[in-house]
Amino acid sequence: MTLLQISSLLIVMAGAFGAINYLFLKLPSAIGILVVALLASIAILIVDFFAPHLGIASQVTYTVEGIDFSDALLEGMLGLLLFAGALHVKLADLRGEWPVVFLMATLGVALSTMIVGFGFSWITGMPLLVALVFGALISPTDPVAVLGVLREANLRKTLETKIAGESLFNDGVGYVVFLVLIGLAFPDAGGHGSSGHGEEPSQLAAAAQLFVQEAIGGALLGIVLGWLTFRVMRQINDYSLEVLITLGLAFGGYELAVYLHVSAPIMAVCAGLLIGDIGTKHGMSAETRKYVDAFWKLIDEILNAVLFLMIGFEVFAVAFSFDALMASTFALGLALFARFAAVYVPVTLLRPFRTFSPGVVPIMTWGGLKGGISVALALSLPDNEWKGLILTATYVIVLFSIIIQGLTVTRVANRFGREPDLM
Repeated sequence: MTLLQISSLLIVMAGAFGAINYLFLKLPSAIGILVVALLASIAILIVDFFAPHLGIASQVTYTVEGIDFSDALLEGMLGLLLFAGALHVKLADLRGEWPVVFLMATLGVALSTMIVGFGFSWITGMPLLVALVFGALISPTDPVAVLGVLREANLRKTLETKIAGESLFNDGVGYVVFLVLIGLAFPDAGGHGSSGHGEEPSQLAAAAQLFVQEAIGGALLGIVLGWLTFRVMRQINDYSLEVLITLGLAFGGYELAVYLHVSAPIMAVCAGLLIGDIGTKHGMSAETRKYVDAFWKLIDEILNAVLFLMIGFEVFAVAFSFDALMASTFALGLALFARFAAVYVPVTLLRPFRTFSPGVVPIMTWGGLKGGISVALALSLPDNEWKGLILTATYVIVLFSIIIQGLTVTRVANRFGREPDLM
């Protein structure tokens, strides 16, 4: 299938499944599309079991595998999703919460990676470095999936800013950690951070250098490109052209970051924050702000619909077995405990110096939804004997996170952290 045919098919199916959800299931839009896609996948597998001569499942599997989910997300959709998410977070709000956001996106990701890595290695006998790669890819939270659900819970503004900021930045940091660990775990694959030869200390030094280059380089590139774009937009008063410029920043900046070998996700977040705050205040008219905001909200909704549709059909790319499902169940418990530690430790460290909204730990723990980036990173792993198990565990955790946690996180938020006058 051509790129246009694949895009057309995904858009048509996302619209159709969204309509089914709206008319019958009435779940939150993205979650509903995922559930309908998953039910359709299960129905196809059942039909194939009773009528294998039709070859329906093999045809669908061939089509799904023909869509490179990893490249489609990591090289295309992720930049737009992160830019759109950052565009609606204000720097003034984030400035007051930066210590929490910083610790959760750095120390929290490191803790989560180590807990999952060491635990999964102990459970499965997987080499520790490979298990740490799994810990890194399952640690990032989905910055968009949770925000639309949490807004219905009328959370305090400070808590919503913590969740939004931490989700946006831990995506970028988690991706960088993943790249570093891939280079250490699979040096022969020629991945990031691999030297292909040399002593372990030199590999660790190269990994540390890569982390600094990716993280700081991505942030600097995002700030520079965002500032240049803002300066250009100040000279223009044409909302259609300015919307096009922001789209060019998201697309072009992401590809430039990939070319320069710096973190493209962190670039997208920093550029989006700058345009969404300084750009909207000082570089856009009221009419332009309205159109830019509406355009990126629409892009956000469409891409999330397509992303969740693709996650639902990725079941055809996962090889399930009893042993893999048992290991995935333990991995799910590890991921939840790791998420708790990633929230609890930074909050505990900062508690003597600041106050926190009620229920910050349970809400941010249960609200740390995993999403498409984890599946995409698992699919991007070099071929090895552990890839199938990692992919199965990742898929199980993501499905549980989106469907179970996503549908109950509002109740948790209402129970622990709703505004007092709305109780």
